[in-house]
Amino acid sequence: MASTLEIKNLRVKIEDKEILKGINLTLKEGEIHAIMGPNGSGKSTLAYTIMGHPKYEIIEGDILLNGESILEWTPDERARAGMFLGFQHPQSISGVTLSSLLRTAMIVRDEERRPPNIIKFTKELRALAKDLNMRTELTERYVNEGFSGGERKKNEVLQMLVLKPRFAFLDEPDSGLDVDALRDVAKGINRLHEETNAGIMLITHYQRILHYVQPTRLTILKDGLIVKTGGPELAEEIEKEGYESITGE
Repeated sequence: MASTLEIKNLRVKIEDKEILKGINLTLKEGEIHAIMGPNGSGKSTLAYTIMGHPKYEIIEGDILLNGESILEWTPDERARAGMFLGFQHPQSISGVTLSSLLRTAMIVRDEERRPPNIIKFTKELRALAKDLNMRTELTERYVNEGFSGGERKKNEVLQMLVLKPRFAFLDEPDSGLDVDALRDVAKGINRLHEETNAGIMLITHYQRILHYVQPTRLTILKDGLIVKTGGPELAEEIEKEGYESITGE
C-alpha cells in the first residue's frame, strides 16, 4: 500500500506573523506535486514545517503520515520515517566529509541492518556523483566547503539519491542554476522517482524545471493560501500571465 502524507488545515506562524493560513493537500508515493507561488507565499515555510523545524510554530491543523500525526515527532524521527528536505541554501559542515555524513546517516536510519561496506559504498557514491556531473573528489571533501552554488544543489540531490526517501521536499532546487546544472538536477529527481516511486514535493518559482520534471499536480500558493490546483498546464498560464492572474481555485 502506497504511503500518504496529508496536510490538514495547517496554520503556521513565525514569531507573531502568520505565514500559512489553512493549507490542505495530500502527497502520495509516486506523485510529483509542484508548489509554485511568488516570494513570501509560504512555500518554504510549508516544507520546513513538514520536516519539523522548531522555528515554525503550528497554530492549528495536523500533518499525518499514513494516518498518524507526526506533529510530536522530531526532525530526526521524520527523517528515519523516510522524509527528506532539500535546502534552498545548503550550508557547509566543516570537519565532516560528504561520504562519512551519508554513510553515518544510512547506519543511523537502518540500525537493524549491517553498516554498508565502505568500499562498495564509496564506489556507488562516486558513480552517483559522476552521473550528476559532480567532481567525484567532492565526496571526500567537507560538506559543501568550497562547493559552487551548482555543486551544492547537486549535492542535495546526491544525498537524496543515496538515502532514497519515501517523501522528498525540494525547496527551489533550480534556483541559481545554469541550464546544464538544471538538467543534471532534474535528471537526479527523475531518477529517484523512477527507481523508488517516491512522493516528491517540488517547490519552485519558475516553469523551467518543469520542462524536465513532469509534475502530477501543480498547486499555487499566494499569501499563505492555496489559490489554485491543477495540472502542468497551470505553469504555462503563470508563464504567460504571472501570479497576479491567479485569483482563486
